[in-house]
Amino acid sequence: MRTFAALSEKETLALAISLEEEHGRIYGEYAHALADSFPASAKVFQELAEEESTHRRWLIDLFRQKFGDHIPLIRSQDVKGFVKFPPIWLVRPLGLEKVRAQAEAIEFETRRFYERALERTSDASVRKLLGDLAEAERQHVSLAHQLGETHLTHDALAQEAETQRRMFILQMVQPGLAGLMDGSVSTLAPLFAAAFATHSTWETFLVGMAASVGAGISMGFAEALSDDGSLTGRGRPWIRGTITGMMTAVGGLGHTLPYLISDFWTATALAFVVVLAELWVIAWIRARYMDTRFLQAAFEVVVGGLIVFAAGVLIGSA
Repeated sequence: MRTFAALSEKETLALAISLEEEHGRIYGEYAHALADSFPASAKVFQELAEEESTHRRWLIDLFRQKFGDHIPLIRSQDVKGFVKFPPIWLVRPLGLEKVRAQAEAIEFETRRFYERALERTSDASVRKLLGDLAEAERQHVSLAHQLGETHLTHDALAQEAETQRRMFILQMVQPGLAGLMDGSVSTLAPLFAAAFATHSTWETFLVGMAASVGAGISMGFAEALSDDGSLTGRGRPWIRGTITGMMTAVGGLGHTLPYLISDFWTATALAFVVVLAELWVIAWIRARYMDTRFLQAAFEVVVGGLIVFAAGVLIGSA
């Protein structure tokens, strides 16, 4: 691997050509990946890809004038100091904020490259082009802003914000809510059955821990294996599985932890209060994100939870 200081003027121009080609293709991939969900932002990145292609043509024309037609293959991974950007454009659906952040980092690094290259050359034509490119990279932020004024209209921004909201609900809220509901409701029966059957807070705690952790593992794997997200847009399966599994365990542990208290009736009363709080939180999330009226959500969740609670108490008292 070469150092930047060891590159000749010819090699520096060859590297610049490679960078512009790579970045143009990256922006093209951004545009393609965002086209369905974020068409306005996709248009912005398509314009940036065309801008990079223009820079590449300028560099190739100058290289041919100075050094001929053969352009050495020198890439960023062949030179020390360049950041290796992860290929986030391969992920579907593609997150808009990650794309914008990576594009900003790419432009900053490229500008620094041109500024350093400018310091190491004395040829007037090379200095002029490198200076123009450094300024162009510096202005890409304002270029994106100008393009945004053209393509990212108020309606387009509102539509993309709504798309992001739907993706957040689909990839984060729904898996978490499913886990919380399963953990909070499904563990009620075994926990309170064990509590009223044994009247032992420690044994009840162990049953609750086993039920919560077991349900978390089961729900996590079930969610992760349900689909890979490629067609449904639900995101990476292992992320959904982790969210679902953790929220399932949390839902069960909430009313299990009170049984660390040694007094049975105090622990049971506190566990019951926690159950009501959990059911209220579930109802609020459903009302907030799932377009369900709060009273309707509260009625459905609380009634269902109390039925399961009563079943556990009755079985444990039999």
